[in-house]
Amino acid sequence: MGLLDGDRFEGCFRDGAKAGDTTDLMRRLVKEDLLKFDGKPLFPERRARTVQYQLSDLEALLYKQVTDYVRDEFDRADQLLNDGRRGTIGFALTILQRRLASSPEAIYQSLRRRRERLQKRLREEELLKRGLNAELGFGPTIAPEDWDDDFEDASGTEREATEEEVVDRATAARTVAELQAEIDRLHELEKLALRVRRSGTDRKWDELSRVIREVFWESDQPGEPGEFNTATRPTDPEDSETRSTRKLVIFTEHRDTLNYLTDRIGTLLGRSELIVTIHGSMGREERKRSEAAFKQDPMVAVLIATDAAGEGINLQRAHLMVNYDLPWNPNRLEQRFGRIHRIGQTEVCHLWNLVAAETREGDVYLALLKKLEIEQAALGGKVFDVLGKAIAGKELRELLIEAIRYGERPDVKAKLDQVVDRLDHDRLHELLEERALARDSMDMSQVQQIRADMERAAAQRLQPYFVFAFFMEAFQQLGGSIREREPRRYEITHVPAVIRNRDQAIGQGRLLRRYERICFEKSLMKPVGKPDADLICPGHPLLDATLDVILERHRSTLQQGAILVDDNDPSETARILVYLDHAIQDGRVDRAGNRRIVSRRMQYVEIPLCAACLAGHCTPDRHEEHEGHNMGYAPYLDYRSISPEERLLLTPLLDRLGSRQELEQRARNYAIKHLVNHHWQEVRDRTEQTISKILQAVRERLNQEILYWDGRANQLDEQEKAGKPNASLNSTKARERADELEARKTKRIAELEQERQLSLLPPTVVSGSLVVSIGLLQRLQGKRDSGPSTFARETRRVELAAMEAVMAAEQAAGRKPQDVSAQKCGYDICSIDPTTGQEYLIEVKGRIAGATTVTVTRNEITVSLNSRHYWLALVQVPIDPSFREGDAFRVRERSATYQVGHGGCVVRYVHQPFDREPDWAVTSINYDWRKLWERGTETIWKQ
Repeated sequence: MGLLDGDRFEGCFRDGAKAGDTTDLMRRLVKEDLLKFDGKPLFPERRARTVQYQLSDLEALLYKQVTDYVRDEFDRADQLLNDGRRGTIGFALTILQRRLASSPEAIYQSLRRRRERLQKRLREEELLKRGLNAELGFGPTIAPEDWDDDFEDASGTEREATEEEVVDRATAARTVAELQAEIDRLHELEKLALRVRRSGTDRKWDELSRVIREVFWESDQPGEPGEFNTATRPTDPEDSETRSTRKLVIFTEHRDTLNYLTDRIGTLLGRSELIVTIHGSMGREERKRSEAAFKQDPMVAVLIATDAAGEGINLQRAHLMVNYDLPWNPNRLEQRFGRIHRIGQTEVCHLWNLVAAETREGDVYLALLKKLEIEQAALGGKVFDVLGKAIAGKELRELLIEAIRYGERPDVKAKLDQVVDRLDHDRLHELLEERALARDSMDMSQVQQIRADMERAAAQRLQPYFVFAFFMEAFQQLGGSIREREPRRYEITHVPAVIRNRDQAIGQGRLLRRYERICFEKSLMKPVGKPDADLICPGHPLLDATLDVILERHRSTLQQGAILVDDNDPSETARILVYLDHAIQDGRVDRAGNRRIVSRRMQYVEIPLCAACLAGHCTPDRHEEHEGHNMGYAPYLDYRSISPEERLLLTPLLDRLGSRQELEQRARNYAIKHLVNHHWQEVRDRTEQTISKILQAVRERLNQEILYWDGRANQLDEQEKAGKPNASLNSTKARERADELEARKTKRIAELEQERQLSLLPPTVVSGSLVVSIGLLQRLQGKRDSGPSTFARETRRVELAAMEAVMAAEQAAGRKPQDVSAQKCGYDICSIDPTTGQEYLIEVKGRIAGATTVTVTRNEITVSLNSRHYWLALVQVPIDPSFREGDAFRVRERSATYQVGHGGCVVRYVHQPFDREPDWAVTSINYDWRKLWERGTETIWKQ
C-alpha cells in the first residue's frame, strides 16, 4: 500500500495503531469468498498436504550435533552485555539451524564457510599478536527488534544478502582461545556433514522425488513409477492438462539447496534444460528470462526458487507447488501459494509441505500443519488467508527458537499447545469474519450495480472500433502506409515525417519509422507464433501525434460548423447541435503556473428550431426560443454529411437562423442550468470524500511515525552515551528521519487542501452543427403527400407501439425494463434479470407489416460489437389504413421479438446481429428486414 500512497501507509504497522482505511484503493476480502459476476468462484480450490519423513541414522546424528552446537552458542550469546551483538549472533545461529533442516548440501556449505571465515578472523587476531585471553572486537550488529522492522519486511533478495553477510562470521567467542575452540568444533561438524553428503542418503530428497514422480510420471502398471519421457514435451496442444505439460514450482530458502536440487532433479528427469531457477543474486533481466521460460517454453517443467520469486511474480502457468523448506514466517506460506493461486488460474492448486519428524522445529510445524489440515476440511483454502494473523511471524520464530533451545521443557511444550489451540475452528472463523467487515464488503445490489456500470461503459468504449476507424482514416490521410497482415493485425511500413516531428514536439521522440505489427485489441498483442504487436490506444505516442496533427489541420473547419442529416428521423424537424467543453479545476498549479484541470467533460446540447423558422415566416426579431436537450455522449455518430444538392434546399432556412452568438449563448445557458451543476456535484462529492479520508490517514500515520522515530532517536542517543552504538542506525539519522516525516506531513496537508479548492470554469463552445431530419428533406424534395402533422403522428404511433411491445415482452419474461432511449446511448431499453442481476441492452426497431428494410446506425452497431449482452428487438407493427404513404419509416426501422397481445405487434430478438463495424464514412446501414426476422427468437435466451 505504501507504493500507492507513501504518506498514508508510511512505515511498519506499530502496536496499538489503527488499520488504515483502504476502501478507496482496494477491497480486503478472503480469496475463497470472491465470485465472478456469474456467481462462480474467482479463485479455484486449493489443497495443501503435509509430507512427513524420518531422518536416517546418520542424518539424525548430524542434526543432533549441529543443534547442540546452536544451543550452546545461544547460551554463550546470552552472557554477552551487548544487545546488538547478542541479537546478531542469535540471527546467525537461527539461519544456520534453518539450513540444517534444508539439505545436506546447505548445512555442509554453511559449516564450511563459517569455519573458513572464523579461521580468517583467527589469523587476523594472531597477526595482531593478541594473547589467548584478549577481548575480540565485533563487526556490524543487528538489534533483535530490527529482525521484524527491517529483515522480515525486506525483499527476498535483500534477505539473502543479509544472511550471507552475517551468518558466517557472527560468533559468541570473546577471546582468541574461545574462537579456536569454536573453529575446532565446526571442523568436526563439517566432517560429519561431508559424510552425510557423500553417503547419498537424503530422506527429504526421497520424498520430493516421490512427489515429482507423482506429478510427471506415467505408468502402465499400478504402483509402478513409470518413466518421464522428455520426448513428449510438448504434447498434444488440444490436451490442456496432461502429465507431460504440467509444471511444478519448488520453493527453498537457501541457494545451496537450490543448486543441489537443480543437479538432482536434472539427473532424475534426464535433462537439465527442463529446469529454470530464480534466486536473489540474479539480475532483474535474468529473472524475467527464467520466469518467461517457465511460463512460455513447453519444454521447461520445473522452477526452483528462493523467496525472491515469492514477491510480485505471476507463476499461474503452474498449479503445483512444493515447499521444500518451510518459512519461519507464516505470511510467506500464503505469499508463495499466491504465486500460483491467482486470478485467471483454472486448475485446482496443490501444495506439498515437506517436514522432518522428530526434529524440534519439525515437531512445531507438524503440530501446526496437522491442525491446519483439520480446519482446512471445514474452511477450505481460507485457512491460508488468516494464518499470518492467527500466528504472528515473530511469535512463530520465537516458538521455533525456543523449541530448538528448550524443546524438552514442559513450559515450552505447553506454549506450543496454546498456539495450536488458537487455530481452532471458532477462532479461525472469527478472523475470517473480521477480514470481511461490512466496510470491506459489498452487498449484492452494489455488485450488480458495478457490473451494470462496467458493461454499459464497455458497450460505449472507444477501444477498439472508434479508435481503429479514426486512426486508419487519419493515418493514411497524413501519408502513412499501413496494411493488414493477419486478421485485425497490421504492419506499418512508413510513419510520415509530419507525425514523427509532431511526436518530437509534444512527446519524447519515441516514434519509430515503421512498426512490424500494431493492433487495436489487447487480446491480439501476443498471438502464438506471430510477432508481438503494439496496442494502439489512447496514450500511445503514434495515436497521440496523429490526433494532434489532425486537430491542428482541421480545427478551423471544426469551428466553422457543419450541416448534418439524421437519416433515422422521419419527422420534419431541424435543430442546432452545439458541442461544449466543460472543465473543473482545483487549487494546484502546474509548472507553467496554470491551475490543474481535474475533470473535463464533453457536453452536447441540441437547440430545436421553432416551427415558424421551418414554415418560412419567422424573422430573427420574432424568433421563438425553445429550451435545449441533453444529447448524450456522441450523437454525431448517427448523422451524415449533407450532399451539395440537399444543401441548396436549405438555403432559405439558413437565412432565417438566428445569429451564431445567440445560438451559442442559448446552448451555454442550457448547459449552465442543467449540465454543469451535475458535473460539479459529482466531482465535488467524490473529491471531498476522498480528501477527507486521506487527510485523516496522513495525519494519523505520519504523526505515529514521527513519534516512533523521535523515541528511537532518544533511545539510540542514550545507547551512544553509554558506549553501545548501533552500527546500522544512529540517533542523528533517526532524528533526521523524524524531521523529514514532519516536513512531508506539512507539505502533503497543504497539497490536499489545494485539491479541495475546486472551481468551475464556464462551458466553452467548441463547434456546432445544423441537424436536419430526413423527413424535412423529403418534404422539401416534394416526396411527401400527407401533411407534416400526419407524418409526425404515424412516426410516433410506430415508435410508441414498438417500445410498448418490447417493454411488455420484457415484463412478461420477468425482467425489469427501463426506457433509456432519450440518453442516445446506442440502445433503447436496459432490461435487468432480477434473479441473476444480468443487464441486457436492447435496441428497438419497429416497422409496419410488409416493410422490407430496417436501418441501423453506426453507433448502434458499434455498441452491439462492444457488448456480449446486446439484443436487437424487431417489432412488426400493424399498418394504419388512414396513412396513405404506408411506411413513414423508410429510413428508421425498429426491432423486437416475443409475440405479445399489444395492438397486434409481434416481437423477435436477434442476439449479436452484426459481424463487423461499418466503414468510417458510413453513418447507417440498411438491412434486409426478412433475413433479420428469420434469425430472431421469441425471447432472450440465457447466455
